[in-house]
Amino acid sequence: MSIEVKEAKKETRTEPKLAVALHYDRKGAPRVTAKGKGAIGKKIIEVAKAHDIPIEENEVLAGALSNVEIGDEIPVELYKAVAEVLVFVLRLTRPAH
Repeated sequence: MSIEVKEAKKETRTEPKLAVALHYDRKGAPRVTAKGKGAIGKKIIEVAKAHDIPIEENEVLAGALSNVEIGDEIPVELYKAVAEVLVFVLRLTRPAH
């Protein structure tokens, strides 16, 4: 399962977009698979949209995740916040009964 977390603020000339991509394969904790601001952040979001990957807008979480190195698991301090995003993603991707 892959998800994108991006900054919620609208982009201005002085404030570039921040995007962080996570991957969770249910082994260990979710991992940061991409992150970037400005053009890189926009590209991460474009790729997510092109592949129908759900996007959650959360400025605080994106900022915290941007400190995690690409390929690393998220830190324990972010488990609860990321779990809430995963629940959101699962609700979006599961078919209605």
